[in-house]
Amino acid sequence: MDMIKTGEFIAAKRNDLNYTTEDIAKKIGVDEKDVCAWEKGEKCPDVPTMNKIAMALGITLAQLLDGKEEKEAEIVCEKTPEGDCEIIIDPEKNMGIVSPLLFGNNLEHTRSSINKGLSAQMIRNRKFIGKPSVMEGISSDWYLIGDKTYAITSEPYTRHYPDHYHMHRALECTSQQVMCCDPEIEGGFGQHEIDISKDEIYDFAIVARCIENVSITVSLTDRYNTKTYASAVIEIKAGSEWNRYEAVLAPTESDCDADLRIVYKQQVLIDVGAVSMMNKDNFHGMRKDAVEALKEIGVSVLRWPGGNFAGEYNWMDGLLPVDERAPFQSYLMLETQPHSHGYDFHEINTDDFVALCRYIGAEPFITINQTWCTPEENAAWVEYCNGDETTEYGRLRVERGYKEPYNVNLWSLGNEAGYGHMEGENTPSGYAHLVRKSAEKMLKVCPNLTLCSSGPHPNKDWVDFSAKPLKDIVKFVSFHTYSAQPNYRDLSKLKDHYYYALNCTFNTRKNLRLMRKYLGNDDISISFDEWNLWYAWYRKSTVTDGMHAAMMLNMIIGEAPISNIGIACHFEMVNEGSIKVNPHNVELTATGKAIKLLGVHSGGTLLYSDDYITVTKKDGITTVTAINSSCDDEKKISFNFGGKNVKAMAYVGKTLMPISDFEEEPLDVKFDKDSSETVLAPISVALIRFE
Repeated sequence: MDMIKTGEFIAAKRNDLNYTTEDIAKKIGVDEKDVCAWEKGEKCPDVPTMNKIAMALGITLAQLLDGKEEKEAEIVCEKTPEGDCEIIIDPEKNMGIVSPLLFGNNLEHTRSSINKGLSAQMIRNRKFIGKPSVMEGISSDWYLIGDKTYAITSEPYTRHYPDHYHMHRALECTSQQVMCCDPEIEGGFGQHEIDISKDEIYDFAIVARCIENVSITVSLTDRYNTKTYASAVIEIKAGSEWNRYEAVLAPTESDCDADLRIVYKQQVLIDVGAVSMMNKDNFHGMRKDAVEALKEIGVSVLRWPGGNFAGEYNWMDGLLPVDERAPFQSYLMLETQPHSHGYDFHEINTDDFVALCRYIGAEPFITINQTWCTPEENAAWVEYCNGDETTEYGRLRVERGYKEPYNVNLWSLGNEAGYGHMEGENTPSGYAHLVRKSAEKMLKVCPNLTLCSSGPHPNKDWVDFSAKPLKDIVKFVSFHTYSAQPNYRDLSKLKDHYYYALNCTFNTRKNLRLMRKYLGNDDISISFDEWNLWYAWYRKSTVTDGMHAAMMLNMIIGEAPISNIGIACHFEMVNEGSIKVNPHNVELTATGKAIKLLGVHSGGTLLYSDDYITVTKKDGITTVTAINSSCDDEKKISFNFGGKNVKAMAYVGKTLMPISDFEEEPLDVKFDKDSSETVLAPISVALIRFE
C-alpha cells in the first residue's frame, strides 16, 4: 500500500463528492486532523477505519488500497451536445422488446422510507427500545404525565422468532412500566407531535398487563391538554399475560401538534409492551396514498428488504404478530436508521410485501441475509413463499391465511459484498463459497429461481473469483451506481454542476460496458438494482434530480440489449427521491415524474435509442420520449414518421436552483402521416404518442 498514492486518491474522491475533510471526519467518526494526515500520506488508518473510508467515498476496499479506480471507468465530464436533430427509423428493424423489469424500484427499510413513509404507523418508538431517559425512566419520544408517576423499562414483550436468531445486537427487546403512585393525581405517559386530521379515523391499540383491573383513558388533545379532540376508555383485565386492547379515535379537529395521552387514576403498575396508532384506512399497515403513488408510477419490480438493511433483517421474525416483532438494531445505525434511534420496528413482513407487489403489479425481488441467516433459513424463506401445503413452511403460510403460493422468482444473494460496510465475507472467493451454500439449498426447494450475486462491480477479481464460479447456478450479478449530487456552494458554477450530474449517466454506461467486458459472453446478466443521485434521501428534490432520472432511465433502455441488463431498479421511491410523503398526502417529485413518463416504454418494441431519445411501438401506438438537457437552447427534433393523431406534453424545468420541480406544459407537434417535428424547451423531458 502506497500511502502517498492512497492519500491523493482519498482527497480526489472526497473532492469529487463535494465533501470537506470535516464532512468525511464526521461520517466515519474520526478527528479532522486524521483525515488531513491520511490525505498527505503521513498516517495509515487501521483496517476497520479503511472500511469506513471506502464506504464514505463509495469505493471498494481494494480500490482504496490500490489508490485508484478501474482506469477504463474514469469519468469524462463533457458538456451535453446541443443542437437540432433528425430521427430516422426503419420500422422493419428493431432492438427487441423493452423489458418491464427495467422499471423496478427498491423498498429498503432505511431512513424514512418505511418510518414516516410507507408505514401508516404514527407512533414513534412504539416498542420502547433503548435505554430510558435520565432520572425519568420513560423511553425516548415519550414523556411522563403527573408529578407522582413512576416509570422504568422492564423485561421484554417483543421477541425474535424462536431458535432462528443469530445476529449480535443489544437493547432490541424491552417494555415500559408506568405506575400512578398517587390515586388522587392523574398519571400516565404521552407523546407530542401527533399530526391528526378531523377527516380521518384512527385505530389505536395498546399491549399491556396489570396485576389488577385498571381503567385507562386514551385521548388526543392539544399540546397543553386544554382541548380534547377524541378519547376512549380501555379496561385492562387483571392477569400475568399480555393482552392487546383496541379503540377507535375520531378527532373533532385537526392539529399538526396533537398529543396522545394515556392516563389513569389508580395506585398500580402497568406493563406496556407496545402502542399503535394508524389511519383506519390502511393497506396491510401501509399508507394507501403512498401505495397508490407506487402503482401510479408503474413500479414493475420491487427489491426488498434491502439494500444494506438486508444484512440486518431476519425474515422469520415476520411470522410473529406485528406488535410482538422485535425491533432490529442497525449495524449501520447512522446509515440505515438515523431517524428512529437506530432501530427498524419491523412493520412490514413477507406477507405484507407480497400483497403490496400484487396490488401495484410489481414482481417481488427478495434479498436474503447472507451473513446472519443460515442456508437452511434462506431455503425456508423460499419454501414459505413458494411451497404448497405439503411442505413445512408452505403449510405454515397456508395456516396464516395465504393459501396460494407467492411464486417469488427473483432472489438476491445479499447486498454490496466487497464494499467493506456489510458484515460477513468481503472477499470474492469467500463470498462465493458462502452464498453457494444458500443458493444450492434454495434451488433444491424451488429449482427455477432466478438468483443474483453481489459484488463491487465492475471489478475483474470479483468477476473471476465470484460471478464466474457461481454462474452454473446464479445467472445475474448486481451493479450499483450513485451519481454526484448537485453543489450549490458557488452559484456561478450552477450549470457546470448540472451538466456534471447528467453526464454521470455516460460514465455509468462505460462502467456497464466494462462490467460486460469482464463478464464476457451473455451467460451472466446484469441486475442494475440500485441507481440514483447521491443524498437524494437527505435533501429537497430538484429539477436536476428529475433530469438525471430521465437521462439514466433513457440510457438503461438503450443499453439493456447491448450490455445484457435484465433488471434495473431505482433507489428508492418512498421518501428517497420519487415520492415525498407528507402527513396527509403524497406528491411526486421531479424524479418521480420523470420515471413515470419514461415508464411508457415498458413492454414496447424498441425502434430507436440514443442518449436523449427513445422510440418504441406497442399496440399500434408509436411512443417517443425526448430529453433536452441544454440549459439555454431550444432543440428542434424531426422524425421520418407521423400519425393520424398526436398526444404530447413536456415536463419543463424553469430553474436549476434547489427546491425546484417540473412544470407540465403542452407540446406543439406539427405532423402528417409520414413526418413530424417539434421544439423542446431547455431543461425538459417530453412525451409524444402517435396513433
